[in-house]
Amino acid sequence: MVATPTEHKSGQRFYPTRIDLPQAVRSQIVAILNQSLAATLDLKTQTKQAHWNVKGPEFFSLHELFDEIAGELEGYVDMVAERVTALGGTALGTARMAVDASILPEYPMEAIDGQEHVAALAERFAIYAKHVREAIDQTDELGDADTADLYTEISRTIDMRLWFLEAHLVKQADLA
Repeated sequence: MVATPTEHKSGQRFYPTRIDLPQAVRSQIVAILNQSLAATLDLKTQTKQAHWNVKGPEFFSLHELFDEIAGELEGYVDMVAERVTALGGTALGTARMAVDASILPEYPMEAIDGQEHVAALAERFAIYAKHVREAIDQTDELGDADTADLYTEISRTIDMRLWFLEAHLVKQADLA
């Protein structure tokens, strides 16, 4: 038997599933997840932009840090997209879709040295962290503890990475 998708009023296609969340609830959760998918893809590519273009005395350590963070974000891209499909939705995960739906500002092309890249990424990680915490609350209120838990896992890592980035922005005078 072939699964036949249904169209939701949002234009989102849903496939049959035995998950016990009503389609109306799943539709709301999928919309939140697809917003996160776009932002996560965007944050990953912006982190790679910093990775490829960082210059200066901290080059090696930041180049490695940015690559490690981008790898973690790639894992979250996959987790979020797979949760969308587990709920019967369609993951909207192309680069073009991410551009249209991301909550993040465009990456500053004038960033060159390590501090400029770190500051740009810290700003974007803070925006993303806020989005993830809001998604925890929204999906929990919709009765989807599993998706809220997925967001909680992401939130812990994003907050840690924001801490790592902000640690690079502390000046010697701030320590006195």
